[in-house]
Amino acid sequence: MNNLFKKWLESRKRKSESEYDEEKREFEMAIGKSFITIKVEIPTGFEDLNNQFLSLEKDQQFREEVKDLVKKRLLLEKRHYERRP
Repeated sequence: MNNLFKKWLESRKRKSESEYDEEKREFEMAIGKSFITIKVEIPTGFEDLNNQFLSLEKDQQFREEVKDLVKKRLLLEKRHYERRP
C-alpha cells in the first residue's frame, strides 16, 4: 500500500484534474470500502427548490435514506442472483 500512496502523491502533480480524480478514486477504494459517485439532476418542475436540492448533498438524513435505498436494491439483486439456476 505504501507504493500506491507514493505513486498517488507523485502523480497528482502531473495529472489533469480528471486524471487526478480517477487516481484519487482508485486510491480511496484501495484503502477503504467500495463506493460510487453519481450525478443527480434536479427533477423537472422543482427548479424553484434549487437551494433545498443543493443542500441535500450534505444532509445526513438524506444520505442515510440513500444508503437504505442502496441496501434494498442490493438485497433485491442478491435474491434475483440466488434464484438463477
